[in-house]
This record gives sequence, structure tokens and C-alpha cells, in this order.
Amino acid sequence: MTINLDAYLRRIGYMGPRAATLDALRELILRHTEAIPFENLNPLLGWPVPLDLPALEQKLVEGQRGGYCFEQNRLFQAALEALGFRVTALAARVLWNATEDAITPRSHMLLRVDLSDEPYIVDVGFGGQVLTGPLRLELGTEQPTPHEPFRLLPREDDLLMQSKIGDGWKTTYRFDLKPQYPVDFEVYNYYLSTHPRSHFRTGLMVARSVPGRRYTLRNRQWAVHHLGGPTERHTLEHAKDLRRTLERDFLLAVPDTPELEAAFERLT
Repeated sequence: MTINLDAYLRRIGYMGPRAATLDALRELILRHTEAIPFENLNPLLGWPVPLDLPALEQKLVEGQRGGYCFEQNRLFQAALEALGFRVTALAARVLWNATEDAITPRSHMLLRVDLSDEPYIVDVGFGGQVLTGPLRLELGTEQPTPHEPFRLLPREDDLLMQSKIGDGWKTTYRFDLKPQYPVDFEVYNYYLSTHPRSHFRTGLMVARSVPGRRYTLRNRQWAVHHLGGPTERHTLEHAKDLRRTLERDFLLAVPDTPELEAAFERLT
């Protein structure tokens, strides 16, 4: 099954060449991360998180919603393949706010994109620290993106993804280059979307990147991180404030359901 490429490109506002080039890849990543926010409303509400392409198109494209890594990168993979890119799905162990030697589960999806000259790492699904540009699969080199610089470092048989925060480097996750398949992500996704101790079930997480800044929302804590500058932080006091922020800053078509209002009230 193939993606409705016209609808997807309209959703992200991409009007450039439909060619498997590095310039197109850069623009597609940037447009996707600006248009389709990271969010976990479905697992928070106890709703299923299907990963089949029709369901992803219905939710993220037609429904003006967002999603988390499996949804975002699966949709983006389908779009890239429709444009002629060679794409391999990979899995990572998230190390954000953990030590580099921590053994965490493979709970994150990212992509390898092979162009004619060299391979690149692409990831449109890592929340508040999402890659807004492609990274060359090159070790030890600081690489600019439209937001923070990133780099890849070797660690035993794996690679560390790191972003530069201020004057220091912070590891986001650890991964290898072994191809993963849809059935692999179904298993990871089931745990993250249904297990009662999954952080996607117990709190609200939303993020979106725009030129020069990143928006994040963690439960009631809303923040604007200015690139190379200060961070604004606010506490949202009421459910109506949460809804307005989701619609205004994250461009979400927020579901109008009693379950959502109840979840918002629990957060507030």
C-alpha cells in the first residue's frame, strides 16, 4: 500500500521538486517537523495507536493530529519511499536524562536514508529535541541543523546521537544499523501505548519546532526554547488553557471528547 503523496505534501506545505535529492530531503524534514507535532494524546486517553499506513494518514494527515516516533517516522518513511528515496528503519535505546551506559529498551524508531553519495540519519519523531535536518552517517563531526548542532559518536558496537545544548553535549539515544521491520515496531508500540507504567500513558507530552525556537508541553508546563537564547516557561492552570495552547502553538485539531476533558482536568 502506498501513501497519498499529494495529501501528505499539502499537509506539510512542501511545494519543492519531487526528487530523491539531499536538498529535497532537508526541506521535507524541516516542513514535516514544523507542521506535524509530536504528541501522545491517544495513549494518554487509552485509545489505540495503530501503525498501519491508512490509519496514520487518517490521523496525522487528514485529521490534523500528530503522533510519537513510530507514527511520525513510519509516515515519513512511506513518503520518502514514494519519492524514490532508499530508506531503512532503525531502532534506538532512549538515553535522554539517563547515563550513557544505561541499558534501556529499544523504544524509539529512526531512519537511515541512502543517497547516491552517502548515507544519512533522519528522525522526525524525537519530541522536543527532534532532528530538523539530516545527519551524515559520519562519526565525531559536529553537524549543523536548523536548530541545535548534532553529532554521532561510536560506543562499543553502537552509535550515540548527541545534541549540543548550550556549551555541552547531551545524548539523546543509542542505536545500531541493523534493519528493523514493521512487526518489530508493533511490539515496541504495544508496550508504550498500553502498559500502565509507560510514560506515554501517565502524562501529556507535546512538542513542535519552528524557525528559531522549539515549543514543548509536559503536562501543564508549557515552554518556548529560543535557539541560543532564554527559555520562557508557564504553568497552564485550566483545561481550557491546555486546549488553547494545543490548538494555537502546536496546530493540533484537538478531539472534542469527554475523555479528553477528564484527562485535562487530571493534569490540572
